[in-house]
Amino acid sequence: MTGSHETWIDRQIREAEERGEFDNLPGAGKPLPDRGELYDENWWLKQWVRRENLTGIAPTSLRIRKEAEDLMERLAKETSEPSVRRIVTDLNERIVRAQRGLVDGPPVYIRTFDVEATVDAWRSGRQK
Repeated sequence: MTGSHETWIDRQIREAEERGEFDNLPGAGKPLPDRGELYDENWWLKQWVRRENLTGIAPTSLRIRKEAEDLMERLAKETSEPSVRRIVTDLNERIVRAQRGLVDGPPVYIRTFDVEATVDAWRSGRQK
C-alpha cells in the first residue's frame, strides 16, 4: 500500500522498535562484514571453514606448502635430532611427489629442505 497507510509488516517493525526489541543486537554499530571487498563466489564456504575451524580439507599440494611454511615452528617443539631429521626427510619426500604432480591440487613450486642446514637451525633455536 502507498501513502499514509501502514502495512501490517511496517506496523510490526515499528512496534518492535518502540518496544526496544532491536536495541543491543549483536554487531550493532559495526560495519557490515566484507564491505568494500571484491565479490567472492565462495565467501560462504570460506566463512564456514573459518567459523567451524575445519582443517585438513585442502588439496594435498596446498597442505604440503603450508607444512613447509610452518616447518621451523613445528620443529621447535621437537626434543630429539632423529625426530627432526625424520620430519624433514618425510616432508622432502612429499614435496618431491608434489613437484612431480603425483598429488592432488595445484602445482607446488617450493624447494626441498637441506636436512643438515635445517637440523643446524633447529639446534641453534634450542640453545637460545
